[in-house]
Amino acid sequence: MQEPVVIATRESRLALWQAEHVRDLLARAFGWHVELLGMTTRGDQILDRTLSKVGGKGLFVKELETALEEGRAHLAVHSLKDVPMDLPAGFELAAVLEREDPRDAFVSPRHAGLDELPQGAKVGTSSLRRLVQLGALRPDLVVEPLRGNLDTRLRKLDEGQYDAIVLAAAGLKRLGLAGRIRALFEPERMLPCAGQGALGIEVRADAAELRAALATLTHRPTWLAVQAERAVSRALGGSCSMPLAVHARWQGEQLALQARLGHPLDPQAPLLAAGASERVADDTQARALGERAAAALRAQPASAAYLAS
Repeated sequence: MQEPVVIATRESRLALWQAEHVRDLLARAFGWHVELLGMTTRGDQILDRTLSKVGGKGLFVKELETALEEGRAHLAVHSLKDVPMDLPAGFELAAVLEREDPRDAFVSPRHAGLDELPQGAKVGTSSLRRLVQLGALRPDLVVEPLRGNLDTRLRKLDEGQYDAIVLAAAGLKRLGLAGRIRALFEPERMLPCAGQGALGIEVRADAAELRAALATLTHRPTWLAVQAERAVSRALGGSCSMPLAVHARWQGEQLALQARLGHPLDPQAPLLAAGASERVADDTQARALGERAAAALRAQPASAAYLAS
């Protein structure tokens, strides 16, 4: 590889941690000299509206892809949950690293868990997926938008703007903030989103040598699980405007996948749920599992209203 190898990254503290983690991994694995190219994305700049209203998850990766396209960077590191299900032509996911804790975390300075919140308490999240699942668990709560990077969200909580917030556990743990977690939501109670907890490395499709090297870093069980999860979202046309939760877990050689779909315009509507489980050994089988779960959601009589909204 021509050196230095440059990683394009967002400039939030969590994004920089992720890029530095990959930098160190590349140095250990290949002896490469790696530099970081910090960037601010549109998703970082627009904080007064929800992602579903301003362009979706792609807002967090477009500028990084432009840096790859222009040759200013060789690879980009993403939280996989922020990566659109279909990448633009000319780009590929070269590797997916071993998953951190995929669960959602309950964070509050005064309350030990969701069940301890008083009626009418204010909970912060801008995730439609979390909104509909919180509504199913505690319809008496007031769920209000919360945008910004992880440190900004914690600051708003500490200032008293919310009684509690819900965040991805992985980000808190990676930044050494696991002590802020008051409780973890098991997937049976609040299902994560596709790819949550995993890091993806994106490159140009024509960077054959780089792709081949990075592929050796892929954690195969994580790769297959997120392939199945992302296949559900892809099959349903998933975006930030669709409150879709999907998570796959290994049970021996079987991959067990669960999916839940909320109504995008009516957070109080019942959640649709489906599951599928089978032996998975390759990408084709993983995607087929996800497509089977998506078909099971579509087969439910109410799904047309949920997917057409």
